[in-house]
Formats: sequence, structure tokens, C-alpha cells
Amino acid sequence: MNLNNIKPAAGSTFNSKRIGRGQGSGKGGTSTKGHKGQKARAGYSQKIGFEGGQMPLQRRLPKFGFKNVNRKEFRGINLDTIQTLIENKSLTGDITREVMIENGLISKNELVKIMGRGELKSAVSISADKFTKSAEELISKAGGKAITL
Repeated sequence: MNLNNIKPAAGSTFNSKRIGRGQGSGKGGTSTKGHKGQKARAGYSQKIGFEGGQMPLQRRLPKFGFKNVNRKEFRGINLDTIQTLIENKSLTGDITREVMIENGLISKNELVKIMGRGELKSAVSISADKFTKSAEELISKAGGKAITL
């Protein structure tokens, strides 16, 4: 190894043009920024969505709809799903929020609404945040209880 063949480590340097170092360098004067204008000035930064003064796309498109910030999102669970859970896991008695979480029907922060699809054959008490009228009727017809939390 000699002084004439020493090179920096790979990736430690990059080959960049030295701009703004005088006319003699060939990259002086306007320093590759063109002539005058907003983009030639120091400290220029463009807002996201700026289109050179033209009305930006996000302002040209019409606004529509309404999003209620107080909306409560419920996870719907049908009675036929609960019936298969009872048959497969041989559950009896109470079906609570904890039982639903253990069996992967809901996550721990979700609100539950029991829907009336299918039919319930066994008498169980189900605890949930909401019930549809048809679900309540089918649960009581099977001899169970619908407990609203």
C-alpha cells in the first residue's frame, strides 16, 4: 500500500458537484438555481399540495359527507356463531365478554352487539353491550337471558 492508492472506505464519501464556488468553477453565478424567482431564494420550501398558485387539487374537489365524531362502532356477533361456539367448545351457562375475547370473537376494546341471524338451541345467558330485538326474542325463546351491559 502506498500513499498514491489509498482510498476512503466504500460508502463513506459521495461524489457531489461543488456549486456556488465562483465563476471559474463552471458552477457559479446562479449556482444551478436558474434565474431569479421564488425557488432561487435561500430558505425556500414549498407547501405540500402547492401548485404554483393554481387552485390545489384538494381545494378544487367538492366536499361531501359527514363523519360523526361521537359514533360508537359495534362488533356484530350472530346467534348462529354463538351456537357453534357452544357446540364446539361445549360452553354452558354464561357467555360474557371475557369468554368472547378468549374464543377470538372480539378484541378487548370492542363493543359487542348480538344479532339475530340463525337460532339458539341451548339456554344460555349472554352479556353484551347491545342486542337486536330479534336476538332478544330468540334468546328468551330458547330459555336464556340477554343481559345488557
